[in-house]
Amino acid sequence: MSRRHSAIKREVHPDPKFGNVVVTKFANSLMYEGRKSVAERLLYGALEQIDGKGGNSGLDIFLRAVDIVQPNVEIRSRRVGGATYPIPTEVRPERARALSIRWLIAAARKRPEHTMVARLAGEFLDASNEKGEAVKKRETTHKMAEANRVFAHYKW
Repeated sequence: MSRRHSAIKREVHPDPKFGNVVVTKFANSLMYEGRKSVAERLLYGALEQIDGKGGNSGLDIFLRAVDIVQPNVEIRSRRVGGATYPIPTEVRPERARALSIRWLIAAARKRPEHTMVARLAGEFLDASNEKGEAVKKRETTHKMAEANRVFAHYKW
């Protein structure tokens, strides 16, 4: 990472179907080897599959799942003297969204369903109901930050 200049943030265009930037970011993270149309097809299929379940549209459930999984605090390692301390720090909103997207995709890939569409749909429904692997990851992160609160004074 360069010390001179910060990275330029590229503008992400909203997706063609819903006009939502979060959907585009999710599809970009889901994508393998530049196959964006495959990633979009998987995501749109999952949103169609959960459409009507839970009483809301698929997009509403997806956005709720992304919001629920977003962490508020995370652990950063900091070297002070000869020791490394885990320091809880607040998470910027962009990073929180990126972490939640990453955790949802990782949790969906571990699920036992046969198709990726079913895995994504299941993880979105579980996360929107505050269950599932991605929500467990967020809870674990928060517990670690709470346990290491005594080192918060090293943050400067």
